[in-house]
Amino acid sequence: MREILVLYYSRFGAVKQMANLVARGVESVNGIQTCVRTVPPVSAVTEASEDAIPSHGDPYVSLDDLQRCAGLALGSPTRFGNMAAPLKYFFDTTGGLWLSGALCGKPATVFTSSSSIHGGQESTLLSMMLPLFHHGMILLGLPYSETALHRTETGGTPYGASHFAGANNDRSISDDEHELCIALGRRLANLAVVTAVQ
Repeated sequence: MREILVLYYSRFGAVKQMANLVARGVESVNGIQTCVRTVPPVSAVTEASEDAIPSHGDPYVSLDDLQRCAGLALGSPTRFGNMAAPLKYFFDTTGGLWLSGALCGKPATVFTSSSSIHGGQESTLLSMMLPLFHHGMILLGLPYSETALHRTETGGTPYGASHFAGANNDRSISDDEHELCIALGRRLANLAVVTAVQ
C-alpha cells in the first residue's frame, strides 16, 4: 500500500486539525494510507534539544519517512507570511535526499493557518512550495471546481487549504475549510495513484 506523508508543525492546534482532515481525504482513496508526522520546535537556546520522541502527539518526522513516501502534504502556521522555522529547519537537513533525487516526481501539496484573515496565507503556502520545487516534486493546489473556494468567507486558496484561526486562535475550522482540507488530501492521493502507475 502506498503511503502519503502528512507533515506539519502546529503551535496552537489548528494546523494539526487540518493535517488530520487532509489525512482523512487521503485515506478516502483506495490503496493509499497516511503517515502523520510533526517536527519539534526550534529552541531559542542553542544548547537545548528536544527528546527524539515527543511526550505526546504525533511522532517526529525522519528523513526515512520523507524518502519512502509516495507523496507529501506539508502544513505550517503563517510566520510573517512564511513557513514556521521548525519546518524550514527540517527541510534544511534534506540535502542528501535532494542530491539523490529521492523526491523527484512525487506529488506534494501545502496547507496553512493564520490568526488574521489577511495574515499571509498565500505567501506562506508559496514559501512552503519552494523547497518542494527544488526537490523536483509535482505541486498541486485546489481548482475552482471545488465549489467551497467560491463561497468561503474564511480560509481557502487555489494554492492549498487554509484556515482563519482568529486573533486568539480560537475559531473553529469552518465547513468550507473542512471541505477544502479533505478535497486537498483526496486530490493528492489520486495523483499519487496516477504517478505510481507511470
